[in-house]
Amino acid sequence: MHGDHHELIPAPRGLDVRDPSPGHVSLDEDTTLDAGPGTEGVARWLRSELGAATGFPFPPGSGRRGIRLRVAPEVEETYGPEGYRLSTAGSDDASAVVVEGGSAAGVFWGVQTLRQLLGPDAYRKAPVARDRRGWDLPPLTVEDGPRFGWRGLMLDVARHFLPKDDVLRQLDLLAAHKLNVFHFHLTDDQGWRVEIRRHPRLTGTGAWRARTKWGHRASPLWNDTPHGGFYTQDDIREIVAYAAERHITVVPEIDIPGHSQAAIAAYPELGNTDVVDTDALAVWDTWGVNPNVLAPTDATLRFYEGVFEEILDLFPSTFVHVGGDECPKDQWKKSPTAQARIRELGLADENELQSWFIRHFDRWLAHRGRRLIGWDEILEGGLAPGAAVSSWRGYAGGVTAAEAGHDVVMCPEQQVYLDHRQAPGEDEPMPIGYVRTLEDVYRFEPVPPGLSPEAAAHILGTQANVWTEVMENRDRVDYQVFPRLAAFAEVAWSALPASAERDFTDFERRMTVHYRRLDALGVRYRPPAGPLPWQQRPGVLGRPIEGAPPIV
Repeated sequence: MHGDHHELIPAPRGLDVRDPSPGHVSLDEDTTLDAGPGTEGVARWLRSELGAATGFPFPPGSGRRGIRLRVAPEVEETYGPEGYRLSTAGSDDASAVVVEGGSAAGVFWGVQTLRQLLGPDAYRKAPVARDRRGWDLPPLTVEDGPRFGWRGLMLDVARHFLPKDDVLRQLDLLAAHKLNVFHFHLTDDQGWRVEIRRHPRLTGTGAWRARTKWGHRASPLWNDTPHGGFYTQDDIREIVAYAAERHITVVPEIDIPGHSQAAIAAYPELGNTDVVDTDALAVWDTWGVNPNVLAPTDATLRFYEGVFEEILDLFPSTFVHVGGDECPKDQWKKSPTAQARIRELGLADENELQSWFIRHFDRWLAHRGRRLIGWDEILEGGLAPGAAVSSWRGYAGGVTAAEAGHDVVMCPEQQVYLDHRQAPGEDEPMPIGYVRTLEDVYRFEPVPPGLSPEAAAHILGTQANVWTEVMENRDRVDYQVFPRLAAFAEVAWSALPASAERDFTDFERRMTVHYRRLDALGVRYRPPAGPLPWQQRPGVLGRPIEGAPPIV
């Protein structure tokens, strides 16, 4: 298990390194690529990415020293549709490398493992000088498949916009870590980021703010450069197609009924006009929980049905995320319109009014063959049967939902919010939340002990969340996400022992090579020794929380 070749992250289920006496297999100019039915997209990816790094053409054909890609039902039976078996220089001398997957996705993850086996230079965009030994592979067999079907990263582009190319790069980084869900948080109080053609002011007005709070909301500092941006519908189609080529599902999030000031700034009639002058609202320039929420009117429902119609046209994902968190009820309590609606619907209170709002879209989405997913607050007034829950406030919401028969994605903020700081001390940039080290993330366990087997079966998987209030650009996102995403990816993919028994020393050993992969990819991660001077943000106020995070 030593040397670059076996430093796989996430760790595979089975790795058998055979006697190297026959020598290594090398890829070279003559290596062919034999793509079986269903693997054409994987072959296209391999030719493009490994072709760039090696300079080899990988022509189609079944030559003696080729790479063979196959979908194999027997692999699916053992390791599931995303499982794979990769063997090099086996008894079948016709091929140097055979990758068999339970589906095209399994073949794709197998090819990601192949890329790791080829060493960090396989992550470059053009060949670097190598000795004559070429691209060596040891004789080995890897048998592998994921623990969870939902292995996600949520990226908030509402607080700070990331240009399209940065989003595509993020998808490449997910694929390199065998993550398969990209939760795209597209709307919030501070910006609306997706073009909706029937409501052009959502981006015309709602995609831009005049200035931005610099640091935590208690900070006295401002960045006075106007901030904004949005993705056109064709940008979104490109992002979704790019993700699909990498076997990643893009789950869009349109936040309702809270987190909606950007939409209200664009269309004031969406707000509670009977208690607040919504015409005076601008796209919000600071952080925190915002009191300006949507009015519970038929006109608001129709407006958002129009939004979701366009969203469904752009995103083929079965799941559509509707937010549903942090919706203060103060305006509804004062609003005659909202109170009349509560009486008319026979609801108990404002919590049930929010539940009515969410249930409306749950039925609306189900009628169109989709499934609603929302943050765990959507449980508070009762939840429709098909809805799923992202458990963020801790494990408790997920446990409640799973015991009630709802599907759950575990993403507790105390453990896997990557905006939380990575170390104590003054050097961490704009420190937010609890200290979550690389080891802390490595010891995160998505399925809480004591869950009944029936409930545990409802845990679809897990997700790390990246909220960008204090991440103003791609470099800051890189710093917060990496290297911790590598530890998270292993938690989501690998069949690890119980938290305390995990071999973090071995993970750190494998990380020494993985840092070189990240270097080749141009990822500006947090170095193990701490932030470099240009990664620090001295004197900008954060919101550090002391002590160990609670398990709640």
